[in-house]
Amino acid sequence: MAEGRKDSKRSREAAETRDNILQVATREFADKGLAGARIDEIADKTASSKRMIYYYFGGKDELYRAVLERAYERIRAQEQDARFENLPPAEALRAIIGHNVDYHFENPDFVRLVMNENVHYGEHIAQIASMKQRNSTIIASLGAILDKGVEAGVFRAGIDPVDLHAMISALSFYSVSNRHTFLHNFGVDFAEPTVRAKRRELIIGCVLSWVTRA
Repeated sequence: MAEGRKDSKRSREAAETRDNILQVATREFADKGLAGARIDEIADKTASSKRMIYYYFGGKDELYRAVLERAYERIRAQEQDARFENLPPAEALRAIIGHNVDYHFENPDFVRLVMNENVHYGEHIAQIASMKQRNSTIIASLGAILDKGVEAGVFRAGIDPVDLHAMISALSFYSVSNRHTFLHNFGVDFAEPTVRAKRRELIIGCVLSWVTRA
């Protein structure tokens, strides 16, 4: 029994150490990119050591891929837990769009990580075996919502759920990725609460207008 408790404690401590490393590494890679982030600096900011980072992840590229995988896993897990597809179709689509907008605003590191990975032409995300399967869940959810909407006579037929996901992601992503340049160019801060709320409704309205049956 005592040995079992020790194993359980070791497992818990290992999970906590790994999570701490991933949290710090997420911020470092988001702020500095893959090229600029340093394992030494990540180690200094964790409750661990450089040796433990290599033990858990193998190297900087592997740690970066683990950060990417965790970032996508979190947004997909939240979407699955919410079970948006169980709502009436228009309500479901409104909810999933709103969640996407909110998630991007509340997780700017996710946006910066995706931007950085596109600088690398998706080289590292292509090496994560689970990525396509994990991201297929949002397409399945949107497909189910569209099907229910068409069947109910609410949505028009023929909309590809991948196209729908691309539109939702693009509008949500831009509000965070281009926030600072847009502010300097036009004097509008997308993160200011009233502006953010207005933009959220604009994005929801734009997408709903596209899918709604005339």
